[in-house]
Amino acid sequence: MINFFKDKAKDNNGFYIKIASLLIHAAKIDQIYTEEEKEIIKKTLIKLGAKISNIDLIMSNSTINEQNSNQILDFTREVKNASESNKIQIIEALWEIIYSNKDADIYEKNLMRRLAGLIYIDNKLMVTIKERIKNKNDIPSKR
Repeated sequence: MINFFKDKAKDNNGFYIKIASLLIHAAKIDQIYTEEEKEIIKKTLIKLGAKISNIDLIMSNSTINEQNSNQILDFTREVKNASESNKIQIIEALWEIIYSNKDADIYEKNLMRRLAGLIYIDNKLMVTIKERIKNKNDIPSKR
């Protein structure tokens, strides 16, 4: 396998590949990976600063990276070290992906609980972002 991360100064795509790998993992956790989820991932990468001309390569490498990984720790290191605003954008994208089908299953909710701890996001902020995404997408809160 090619080492995508050998020279970060030369190839800043390593950051985007790991972020996209995490987002792809979240998209696949419910066993349904849709075109809408792929578009959310691409838009997030562009918002984070990825070059549009590199998006297809990043997505391709991220898909391989996600398939070859058996843990999310490698992906979360990049998020943990990202700026607070980038973390929030990534968390928003994760919730967008999860709620793209209008519901969150037990595996998706568990993933987000684990990620909150792994990337040092306050649970209150995590819930605030989740509720904002649900409201934006007209998803009713369950009682």
